Amino acid sequence: MGGEGHNSSGLPPFILTGLPGMETSQHWLFLLLGVLYTISIVGNALILFIIKEEQSLHQPMYYFLSLLSGNDLGVSFSTLPTVLAVFCFHLREISFNSCMSQMFFIHLFSFMESGILLAMSFDRYVAICNPLRYSTVLTDARVLWMGLCVFLRSFCMIFPLPFLLKRLPFCKANVLSHAYCLHPDLIRLPCGDTSINNIFGLSIVISTFGLDSALILFSYVLILHSVLAIASREERLKTLNTCVSHLCAVLIFYVPKVGVSMFARYGRHAPHYVHTLLSLIYLFVPPMLNPVIYSIKTKEIRRRLSKILLGTKSRML
Repeated sequence: MGGEGHNSSGLPPFILTGLPGMETSQHWLFLLLGVLYTISIVGNALILFIIKEEQSLHQPMYYFLSLLSGNDLGVSFSTLPTVLAVFCFHLREISFNSCMSQMFFIHLFSFMESGILLAMSFDRYVAICNPLRYSTVLTDARVLWMGLCVFLRSFCMIFPLPFLLKRLPFCKANVLSHAYCLHPDLIRLPCGDTSINNIFGLSIVISTFGLDSALILFSYVLILHSVLAIASREERLKTLNTCVSHLCAVLIFYVPKVGVSMFARYGRHAPHYVHTLLSLIYLFVPPMLNPVIYSIKTKEIRRRLSKILLGTKSRML
């Protein structure tokens, strides 16, 4: 392409990347990713099915869990086409518009996950700090309204990104660092002034991930304060146990994200495949582990899952 700029209408396809330097191991990596995809898709689909079928789970806490599972399915299906193409069929080209669409959905579901985790922390706060008002505060209509607000906030935050990228000229090699399209990766490619994109990107990250994580932390400070006021040690542990699944979901979402951000800033001299692996962990681990955690920690889901597995086994025999 030389030094000549291209706008989005005349842009050649982007080139996706697997794991540089590990080409001989990419088939094994695809098998690993295939297992992760299977666990994620089957696990989250089962969570949704169980919550739908189990009448005792028709409560705000499990409505939020169904939102989380549906969102995790969205994350998995957003990355699946290009990951499959790169690691299985060695097809690395993706058109500009397809790349913009994938970037939009990956970041949309990522931002929504943060909002859903915040809503779940509010659910735990009301359940523990104001248990008598739980059913009046978190009505079905209010849960639906909160879910809609999470979607609309995320949509409004992400919607400008493709258009902000489309206005820029591209004159660098269109080689991406991952097997999917991410905004931090794409913003390195234009040769025009990207200051507006960078400022906007930073502002939406602070106003979503930054604000959400601070509010989640604040809600758990209030929860801990309320729990410590309980006289019985057994009751304190029982109450805190209701938060374990959500705390694990928060940690497996935010810790890899912070790790990716810190490594991108301070680990520039590390091999490139390390950056790619960290990004894979960030996108693949939460959708895979969330259904596993909630299946283990939630008695009703565990019991219904056992029935499904036993029924499947008996039909096979």
